[in-house]
Amino acid sequence: MALGRSRNNKRSSATSYTSTITTIVFIVVCVLGVWLLTSNTMVPPQTTQRTATTSNMGNAHISSIFQADKKDTTAYEDNPGELPHDAIKTTDGSRADNNNDTGGDDSISSQSTAGTTNPAEEVGSNIEKQESTSTPQETESGGNDQKENNVENSQAKESEEQEKQQVEHDNQVSEESSMTQKQQEENHEESISKTSEGNQSKQSNDGDQQGNNSEQEQQQADQGKESEDGNKGQEVNSVENAPPGESSNSQGNQQMDQNAETSLEEKSNLNAHMEDGSSQKGEQGQGNIPGEDNVQKDAGGSDGSSNKDPQAVIPEEEREKTIEEQQQQRQEDQQAEETTQKQEFSKEKMQKRASDSQLVDESPSEQNEKTDSHESQSDSSFPVGDSTEIPKESKESKKSWKTQATQSENQKERRQSDLEGSGAIYGYKWKLCNVTAGPDYIPCLDNEKAIHKLRTTKHFEHRERHCPEQGPTCLVPPPEGYQKPIEWPKSRDKIWYHNVPHPMLADVKGHQNWVKVTGEFLTFPGGGTQFIHGALHYIDFLQAAVANIKWGKHTRVVLDVGCGVASFGGYLFERDVLTMSFAPKDEHEAQVQFALERGIPAISAVMGSQRLQFPSRVFDIIHCARCRVPWHAEGGRLLLELNRVLRPGGFFVWSATPVYQKLEEDVEIWKEMTSLTASMCWELVTIQNDKLNSIGAAIYRKPRSNKCYEERKQNSPPMCKNDDDPNAAWYVPLQACMHWNPTEETERGFRWPVVWPRRLRTPPRWLNSSQMGIYGKPAPQDFLTDYDHWRKVVKTSYMSQLGISWSGVRNVMDMRAVYGGFAAALKDLQMWVMNVVNVDSPDTLPIIYERGLFGIYHDWCESFSTYPRTYDLLHADHLFSKLKKRCNLQPVMAEVDRIVRPGGKLIMRDESNTISEIENLLKSLHWEVHLTFSKNQEGILSAQKGTWRPDTYSDS
Repeated sequence: MALGRSRNNKRSSATSYTSTITTIVFIVVCVLGVWLLTSNTMVPPQTTQRTATTSNMGNAHISSIFQADKKDTTAYEDNPGELPHDAIKTTDGSRADNNNDTGGDDSISSQSTAGTTNPAEEVGSNIEKQESTSTPQETESGGNDQKENNVENSQAKESEEQEKQQVEHDNQVSEESSMTQKQQEENHEESISKTSEGNQSKQSNDGDQQGNNSEQEQQQADQGKESEDGNKGQEVNSVENAPPGESSNSQGNQQMDQNAETSLEEKSNLNAHMEDGSSQKGEQGQGNIPGEDNVQKDAGGSDGSSNKDPQAVIPEEEREKTIEEQQQQRQEDQQAEETTQKQEFSKEKMQKRASDSQLVDESPSEQNEKTDSHESQSDSSFPVGDSTEIPKESKESKKSWKTQATQSENQKERRQSDLEGSGAIYGYKWKLCNVTAGPDYIPCLDNEKAIHKLRTTKHFEHRERHCPEQGPTCLVPPPEGYQKPIEWPKSRDKIWYHNVPHPMLADVKGHQNWVKVTGEFLTFPGGGTQFIHGALHYIDFLQAAVANIKWGKHTRVVLDVGCGVASFGGYLFERDVLTMSFAPKDEHEAQVQFALERGIPAISAVMGSQRLQFPSRVFDIIHCARCRVPWHAEGGRLLLELNRVLRPGGFFVWSATPVYQKLEEDVEIWKEMTSLTASMCWELVTIQNDKLNSIGAAIYRKPRSNKCYEERKQNSPPMCKNDDDPNAAWYVPLQACMHWNPTEETERGFRWPVVWPRRLRTPPRWLNSSQMGIYGKPAPQDFLTDYDHWRKVVKTSYMSQLGISWSGVRNVMDMRAVYGGFAAALKDLQMWVMNVVNVDSPDTLPIIYERGLFGIYHDWCESFSTYPRTYDLLHADHLFSKLKKRCNLQPVMAEVDRIVRPGGKLIMRDESNTISEIENLLKSLHWEVHLTFSKNQEGILSAQKGTWRPDTYSDS
């Protein structure tokens, strides 16, 4: 009896007959095993499995089997390539994707076995493959001998003893089949590029239909197709490049020899057998043979009802659409995987660097927050309370608001520069600034070339801003021995000496308790020239002098002129008062830098030839304690500038020697000040002496109405012209004139703001409902919407999802404040916020002051008037996308790097493409980018500055 014939439904009950069959099969299996071990050749999976049930078959018969396999299914008849990777997917999609990326034999083997690793499962799978694969091969061969052999093979399969014997053999066959499939895939990756475009399209369509079947059917179709492609590919391509001894090379040679021996007559006979086999499939489909329905579907279509070509059923447009969808899905999966890998790598890198750097060490809680922020990136939604709820700026609202660019008539001409692409910016080779100022470099105040060209310095022009024509792109080095700053509130009393290594002020002012050198620290006893015995006593002294001051209620925002080391403002925090302190960068070296290092707000500025960069009528109190400003000179030009920024009804506190000393010079100054203040209609409220500190203070009050101005006998100083905008403050020269006070309820300054802290959340009375707000709503409603929005963002997103330890944050800057909502949301934290309103943005800075906050006008195309390493956190909401339309982002990011402390943070919200540009720049600066997230073309970025500095200096 012959072996390897098709099964039928008849069964034999003769025990002797079954034993005989079992014995024969066992012998055949042994012979085949010996042949496999001694032979260097290996046939495709279907052929190998057929050989396991076929004995004494000659090469001619094996050749005919290969030819039958080549014409097995008409659906793939003219498709020489392998199926696309997305047409047949394993059960473990992510593992398959990873294997495809890494390549190698292991990845191909895992795909051929559908990702299974259990040996028992492999045995069962191989048995099913043998049954389902052998059926179409044998039915298509035709002939009576095959039918008889199938009967015997069916009976042998049902024998338990035969199954046990075949298990061991099938395990070997499975491994060999996997190797064969790997070699076939490797060979056909080269042959795919030579196939036509039409065949690839059909191949993708066939793969899509095969994807609708079960995992078992997919594996069968994959194996059958690979066998077919192996024959065709080996006929077309040369196998010279295959390594000697590999089974794929031997197999290819065997197939070529067999194909050469096949005659035309055998081909015609096989075609006839294939047609007979096609009709047999319809009959056998009604039986109960396992796996035959699945084979029928593979050969005749996904529904098993027809043997027509699937490509003839599906229109060309649908096939192309299917291919495009598959390619798009594959790209999306790959991008998602790459993003996940990038996030994991970035998190590991961040944790490693953070642990290596003592300067930017953070608590375990902060590390947990960072981990949480990275995990949140995989979420499909934007961080809570984020960009999707931010109202867009209304174009119509811009018509209702003035800007500093339009208000300041003598504004400095803006620099224009072409933007460089992100590719040119990323990888930029940074250098250290080669300047005289060294670690204390402030580009707009240390511009030696511009200062040397000044015609006069009579009005302290050399202390004013003179920005370079091109913003510097160099980096400022830290002083030697720089350490992580001491946190607030301890920093109010002491700082590291090496962070601000300037002992001269301690030598000059140490006896007045300004600052002292104590070991490795600079200590601040809390004194000043006018309050040697402590600022708190002095603050209480002023409160007792004028009861209506009411620190932290009626008085909230203070301007301290000539602040020294800003101890006055530093101790006013205990009274819930916010103080803007300023002093020039002069011979009292680094006095403002001392203040900022202590965690006290301050800027470098001077009462010179230009207006201060504040709006008019915004400060509740202006304070000068021995500030060394000649208020009485030149018609009182400098005192008139204070009158511009002082709120109607506000106080001017003058604590200086002319108030309480009787020296000739002091007496003369007092007379001139008395005459000047009277002509300005300032009321001298009181003169009080502080016996403890042996000083005195004169407290003046600005009028609330215009009655005094109208009743003056002499118009000196004169009233400003009607076209002189009091809010214009960007590079505007000083003028010796006074502006009229507001006379209507709807004008800002007509009434005093409500008491703090209610003024923080209350829209100003003068904010007109008929005026459209920045985001398109009526201005008061716009104000409240902005406030609610930032409270939600800070609470639900910034505090928990950005990996920031807020306990170490003290000095904060909002680089593009609108209504000051971000600063208002941080009110209850131990920090202060410098609100910056850009000169080309709607002038909302008066609103910020009205609600009890403070800020300054600025143009980020220029350097900010602060020392290096002075801010813990910068916040930029849609700043850079607007800024890059006017200036280059490289010097802007160099400025960001300059003013942020090592270990400091940047939170950026902007358009997605701008986020990418800034991310590239930050990476070139060796910042750690903790989080980037984009949705609907809007994104958020959180980054941290490290300690990296370049090794080389710039040319100039």
